[in-house]
Amino acid sequence: MDRTTPQPATISQGAHIFLVAAEESGDRLGAALIRAVRDRAGPAVRFSGIGGQEMLQEGIASQFPIDDLSIIGFSQIPLRVPLILRRIREASNAIIAARPSALVIIDSPDFTHRVARKVRAADPSIPIVDYVSPSVWAWRPGRAGAMRRYIDHVLALLPFEPEVHRRLGGPPCTFVGHPLAERVGKLRPNAEEASRRMAEPPIVLLLPGSRRSEIRRLLPVFADAMVRVQSAIGACDIVLPTVPHLRDAVASATAAWARQPRIVVDLAEKETAFRVARAAIAKSGTVTLELALAGVPMITAYKLGWIEAAIARRLVTVPSIILANLVIGENVVPEFLQENCTAEKMAAALTPLLNESPERQRQVEAFGRLDEIMQIGRHEPAARAADIVLNLMRKSEMQFAGKAPNL
Repeated sequence: MDRTTPQPATISQGAHIFLVAAEESGDRLGAALIRAVRDRAGPAVRFSGIGGQEMLQEGIASQFPIDDLSIIGFSQIPLRVPLILRRIREASNAIIAARPSALVIIDSPDFTHRVARKVRAADPSIPIVDYVSPSVWAWRPGRAGAMRRYIDHVLALLPFEPEVHRRLGGPPCTFVGHPLAERVGKLRPNAEEASRRMAEPPIVLLLPGSRRSEIRRLLPVFADAMVRVQSAIGACDIVLPTVPHLRDAVASATAAWARQPRIVVDLAEKETAFRVARAAIAKSGTVTLELALAGVPMITAYKLGWIEAAIARRLVTVPSIILANLVIGENVVPEFLQENCTAEKMAAALTPLLNESPERQRQVEAFGRLDEIMQIGRHEPAARAADIVLNLMRKSEMQFAGKAPNL
């Protein structure tokens, strides 16, 4: 990483950044961005906004609890609409009243983009940055062009997203890097851990997700797949990382398993497990990229309710929903979705990954290309994001003052 001490940005005293994060992952990005801006601009910039515990630790008292915005599944939306609409009004009114030097919306586009549109309509002078591009490359590509009306710059986590926005007529977009890039050292094994990765019995990770509905839908089929795998090759040590609030639910769901998994909730324990695991079964999502960066071959699976599945089939346009595949640009990780999410199919695909097989080698070689693809080690993602936000603020200040910016 480039960890050189940044020079203070030329920002007016009293500059103000308002951040809006609607879930925990966005809260983490927001907190890292705040720290990076402070490194560059010092006390010249103050912050306010909407976020969670990590942004609170950086001094931002949220306008309201972001737990109000959590929705799991389309079927919950009608029940939450009145509250969410009220929170959209409250957020946009707070931003308009504050007249910040910049607004940074972070992920959660169903909420944050509605806020951004209201702010742009009320005060076009406020620069708006979208940190984390919506998945316009996967579904509803028309959103990219529509974003030009209310987004001034997109900070992309994935390397292919700037080209997607250019092709679709979206706003200016810069790849700043994925926060996982800063954790690769904690995900990759040392020599001793690499030896354990290939020792007996093999360690297999089960990663069914962080929602109760995912535990309910995916964990039973993951368990059945492991029974078949162990019948074929012998005993495996199963490690099941989860989040603290689901530990009891996972323990209950696995109580009757013949071979008990080791349930881990601590981040350090999870990272240790990634460094020694030989293979994994994972739900689709960011965890697939995390496993790929750790060099852990995997199979992936997902099941939605029938309403969500019907909608997804009509909207999703990409050849894979696996993030690792999309970043690599090749479908190296097998995926088992909906009716294909069966123990028999999953076991047949997982078994070769536990041996020195062509299937395993293909994934390992593909994962080895990720450092170059994701520009790992070249810069800190939050630092690059901070530079873009501060430069946009500086440009806006100079335009407001009637001066031509010299960038």
